[in-house]
Amino acid sequence: MSQELADLFDLLLFDLDGVVYIGPHAVPGAIEGIRAAHEQGVRCCYITNNASRPPAEVVEHLRELGIDAAADEVVTSAQAGVTLLGEHVPAGSRILAIGGPGVFAALRERGYVPVVSADDEPAGVLQGIGMDLSWAALTEATFAVTAGLPWIATNLDATFPTTRGLAPGNGSMVEAVAHATGRRPIGVGGKPEPALLNEAIARSGATRPLMIGDRLDTDIAAGNRLGIPTLLVMTGVTSASELACAAGAEVPTYVATDLSCLRPGTSWHDLQWDKR
Repeated sequence: MSQELADLFDLLLFDLDGVVYIGPHAVPGAIEGIRAAHEQGVRCCYITNNASRPPAEVVEHLRELGIDAAADEVVTSAQAGVTLLGEHVPAGSRILAIGGPGVFAALRERGYVPVVSADDEPAGVLQGIGMDLSWAALTEATFAVTAGLPWIATNLDATFPTTRGLAPGNGSMVEAVAHATGRRPIGVGGKPEPALLNEAIARSGATRPLMIGDRLDTDIAAGNRLGIPTLLVMTGVTSASELACAAGAEVPTYVATDLSCLRPGTSWHDLQWDKR
């Protein structure tokens, strides 16, 4: 089989944090690799478990870094979470929104009414990360979840990378509510659950997607669960020792130092991960 990128894949699904950028800065090799993919005619979609920002803000960030992207090429776990929420609550319902602007925007774009108190008679709860997430917001979530409302988490990442190190992720906040209520979310929008990847693939109509990420337990596991090839880049949270211990759904198809592997001339055969 040809080793050219466009012959192997018709869509690249990029995780963002730790793959394309960390905080405000591009990951080394990322800009060059994505530009090379564009030049080879391969579509790119940016999928993120980070629900704190709406797609327009993500696009602005990508463009500031020098990546040409459109809002419909960004899929967030908040959007995937709203899709799941629609299976449990009527259209146009009030929803208790826990998290940042991305959670509120995802609800509004699908016609739901975000509210901030369990006393506002919500029909469900959507919980995602927010940089200013407060004890008060978690308390409202606890009240609503205790009352038995349908509860969707955007994702369950315990941490996310920042320029100063790993910070608590949405999964840590979800665990706080779960511990207080004795309940678990009935659905999860983000990786490794399939909703986020399914939404991105459906938008593009792709048949040969490649999942690219830096986390074994979310990015790589998500791709493997859907039966699509995966590429692990060693620019985020996964260490060489963790990769060596990967098993089952967390074993990547390919491994590369960074996204510069997307440039022409790469031997994808050589990037295949042979776990020993």
